[in-house]
Amino acid sequence: MKLLTKEIMAKLPKLGSMDGKDPTTVPIIVKFFSPYIGWAWYSTEGEQRGNDWEFFGLVRGLENELGYFTLSELSIKRGLLSLVERDMFFGYKHTLAEALKERL
Repeated sequence: MKLLTKEIMAKLPKLGSMDGKDPTTVPIIVKFFSPYIGWAWYSTEGEQRGNDWEFFGLVRGLENELGYFTLSELSIKRGLLSLVERDMFFGYKHTLAEALKERL
């Protein structure tokens, strides 16, 4: 499965464009997750940086934190197995505020 499609690329706001906005109005554009380690990445912004994509959003792992992550970090494989997947059924109806207060 492709982690990043042209449709998602077109919907991602530029990095920094949501800075200072009310989290109830900031949509999560794409959710990535690892079924193996229980982590999830909720991207609210992103843009291409050279040959990679950089995202900003909520990272739910050992701790919950807002931060930057890259497509190359999410694309790590173990043999033929992708460790991170895109949630194809997540949609664009969730906000950053929802992700901050509950597990989506």
